Amino acid sequence: MAKIMHAQTVLTDEDLSALKQKTGEKNTKDALAKAVQHYLECEYTQVKDMWTKKLEKIVERKKKEEE
Repeated sequence: MAKIMHAQTVLTDEDLSALKQKTGEKNTKDALAKAVQHYLECEYTQVKDMWTKKLEKIVERKKKEEE
């Protein structure tokens, strides 16, 4: 069984509004939970130079589409 912890942080109103908009969630708890889950699952968060890795994948996909 997973242990559930309560966590708090301080965010600006602008950052919180942007997070809610980006996640599509209306309340803070759900927006934060969705963002954390995405961060934990995203393959790019563990890569040192994530932008290079992302661009490489985009270039590979474009090359395959052109073929």
